[in-house]
Amino acid sequence: MSRRNTISREFFSTIAVVLILGLSVMCAIQTALSAAYFVSERHTALTAILDGAGAMSQRFAELGDIVTQPLADERAKDARNGFELFNTASGALVFVTSEDGRVLLHTDGADFADQYVPQQILDELDQGGDIFVTGTMDGLYNDKYYTAGRRINVGGTQGYLFAASPMTALGSYIIDMLVMFGISAAAILLLCSLLCWVLARRITGPIEDISEAARRLGSGDFTARAPVDGCVELADFATTFNNMAQRLQTIDNSRGQFMGNIAHELRTPMTTIKGFIDGMLDGTIPPEENHHYLTIVSQETGRLARLVQNMLDITKLEAGEVPIHAQNYDLWKTVTDVVLSDEQRIEDGKIDIQGLGGPPLPIHADPDFVHQVVYNIVDNAIKFTPEGGTISFAAQKRGNMVEVRIENTGAGIAPEALPFVFERFYKEDRSRGMNTRGSGLGLHICKILINLSGGQIHAESEEGKWCRFVFTLPAGN
Repeated sequence: MSRRNTISREFFSTIAVVLILGLSVMCAIQTALSAAYFVSERHTALTAILDGAGAMSQRFAELGDIVTQPLADERAKDARNGFELFNTASGALVFVTSEDGRVLLHTDGADFADQYVPQQILDELDQGGDIFVTGTMDGLYNDKYYTAGRRINVGGTQGYLFAASPMTALGSYIIDMLVMFGISAAAILLLCSLLCWVLARRITGPIEDISEAARRLGSGDFTARAPVDGCVELADFATTFNNMAQRLQTIDNSRGQFMGNIAHELRTPMTTIKGFIDGMLDGTIPPEENHHYLTIVSQETGRLARLVQNMLDITKLEAGEVPIHAQNYDLWKTVTDVVLSDEQRIEDGKIDIQGLGGPPLPIHADPDFVHQVVYNIVDNAIKFTPEGGTISFAAQKRGNMVEVRIENTGAGIAPEALPFVFERFYKEDRSRGMNTRGSGLGLHICKILINLSGGQIHAESEEGKWCRFVFTLPAGN
């Protein structure tokens, strides 16, 4: 498997490439603009030299025809010294040609006396206006020059005036510019590298913390949490991860509790069954008592069967394997059927039933689900209602939901136990005198069934007086 780069390295590499490309493009643009500026500046400077040299040529016109005939030594020296001023000040060559292009007068440093300017240059000047060309002027120069020229009239004689500047100056200018740009670019790259490193650490630090927490979580440490810091997105990511880890920890804890509860719930009846059967086999229990203890064994066996069935029902419900057959029907029919099925237990406990019946109240739900919910709640109510107590029913439509209340008198539920009554295997013995023969799964099944039906369920209680279960179901038509 190929070795992967870290986020910091990828981030730094990406920023470095972007910076280098950006600086390279900037350098190319700056070089082109600088070259264009330099050429424009040379054009302007040489044009200014032509203006000055042209004016000076007019002053020397009174000394003689400087274009068509040689000057006397002193006058030639004065004219040449005047032109040398331009050479000294700007480094430019200045020369004058006759009408046929022959070089007559030039500044020091030029070695093209008595040479000729190309005829096409002269023809272009004869059309009027100045020219600006680059190159060797068809071999007039030994090197490349920028050359500006114009047609002049000195003392009634036509000629041409030229000013030239070596093109090597452009190379020096570009090199100097590139050196300064390189120094600036190096400083920028260094500063950006430091800033990128700091920024990368700010971004990758929280990611590395989350990654480390994920590794711990993957190895089975469900207490692993990631620090919530960094930018908003990373903080949200860490929060989401921590919530996930919390849920996994809760599930893991619930799994451990679930296994412990199952072991406890199975061990108790199995111990009872084994003890009674062993007692009958070894004669500890007299033969005449066998029927009594076999009845207890049968009850414990039924309890085991119900426990296993409840666990299977929960597994199927939570896995979504139980189909929901919702339909419109009267809620009171289910409530009445459940109460009638427990009529004997209600009469034995001398329990008063109140609020049963009333106008039809349609709901839209699975009848089997609702029957199971009502049965489990009523079954608990009968267990924990003292002799002579009361179980009352109430239901009414609230918006698009129907709210159902089932209340019984008795010990009630302690306030600290209310949030847990719907958890699997939860038994709250202290406040309600919970029947130890129950599995603690009935109310958990109620919660699952109500949630699958689209409603909610909760418990209310005043300890020592009453307990009430309230659940909602979608209203029918």
